[in-house]
Amino acid sequence: MDSKTVDVGGQRISYAESAGDGRPVVFVHGNSASSGTWQGVLEGSFGRRFRCLAIDLPGHGDSAPAADQAIYSLPGYARVVAEFAATLRVTDAVFVGWSLGGHIVLEAAPDLLPAAGFVIFGTPPVSGPADMANAFLPNPVMNVGFTAEVSPEDARAYAASFTAPGSTISLESSVADILRTDGAARACLMASLGAGQAADEAAIAGSLAQPLAILHGDQEQLVSLPFIQQLTIPSLWRGSVQVIPGTGHAPHLEDQAAFEALLTEFIADLG
Repeated sequence: MDSKTVDVGGQRISYAESAGDGRPVVFVHGNSASSGTWQGVLEGSFGRRFRCLAIDLPGHGDSAPAADQAIYSLPGYARVVAEFAATLRVTDAVFVGWSLGGHIVLEAAPDLLPAAGFVIFGTPPVSGPADMANAFLPNPVMNVGFTAEVSPEDARAYAASFTAPGSTISLESSVADILRTDGAARACLMASLGAGQAADEAAIAGSLAQPLAILHGDQEQLVSLPFIQQLTIPSLWRGSVQVIPGTGHAPHLEDQAAFEALLTEFIADLG
């Protein structure tokens, strides 16, 4: 995959692009991650078939820290993703968001009208703070994602929560991403959520005109499947959450073949 940069509203944004020239697929990573989390997908058969664009959010990966810390919020990130797509003239695309990236995709969805469809995973669409206790599983390691200063030990514990319990996949890339992320991105995100700076994601998901696929690892350590299943989402792909066996919060890393197969089937169903 090729690493590139683009100016988005005065912000230097790094992104990776695959060799494919099929339908555009825009990937948005999670909290304290980077475009590198999608490397296997972009460099494999999926990336050779589709035009994959994986953004580094401000303060993450190789993108510059936010020029204005108000960007470190769901509305701020959503504006960056929408402007990124517009700057690169991406139309009729599928937007794929993992974890925080899924919340960003939902927040941005009303401004992504040319989008063909959406895929989220590790992302419970919440209406507001009152939903948080039911939407997320009780796991103290989640606090790392909202803490400015993170030790190597805490970074490893946080990365381990991305996978199924007992997983043997390497965590080194995830740990490195966590440690290189601008600490203000985590702290400011927490402050913005506390200030109520987030859209009603359940309402957005429930009113989407385009298909929405929701994927979920059956050994997820952070997100509640029953919470997602009780939501009313008329455009939900196949009418149900697609559960990927043997995976946790990051099925794209744990079972790339199963993840890519579902993405490919979703895109095929879009016509």
